[in-house]
Amino acid sequence: MTSTSSIETTFRPGDLGTLAVIAWSGEHADGQGDMPFLLAYSLGDSPAGPEGSQAAVRALLRNNGLTVGTAVHDGSRHPSFPVSLLVEAGQAVVSMPWLNAQCAVPPEWLAAAEARGTAYFLFTARPWSGAAPGRPVGEEELQSFAGAEETLTAAAHCLLPVRRLR
Repeated sequence: MTSTSSIETTFRPGDLGTLAVIAWSGEHADGQGDMPFLLAYSLGDSPAGPEGSQAAVRALLRNNGLTVGTAVHDGSRHPSFPVSLLVEAGQAVVSMPWLNAQCAVPPEWLAAAEARGTAYFLFTARPWSGAAPGRPVGEEELQSFAGAEETLTAAAHCLLPVRRLR
């Protein structure tokens, strides 16, 4: 039996630091038009530092049954999936136990979400200190971070059904 350190098994919300979510849409490998993407990340500014933020994100994901790596969790196939997405009034709200995050989404993101009925959500444990909430992120900067192997392999990947208020 192997043991793990307590920071790897214990989730403390304060260790996440500042969390942010960013939205964009673009081509997807399935060739079926634009995919709406959401990326959640920490700025790495927790009292425990970037390493503490990274460990807290990993613990949050693990405690919700999400794996980090390249496997895609399909939330539409599991009625009790721990992550949900609500889209309303130009906002995307991602919810999971211990976390609710909201971000404004551009019109092209809304159009892609409407057409597909799903969005691709990534929650990476890799901190991104340069992308603070409220500060615009350029396309190259987004592509550099979101498309980096270090970001993708440190993330939980989820396909989430788009839900709306009735």
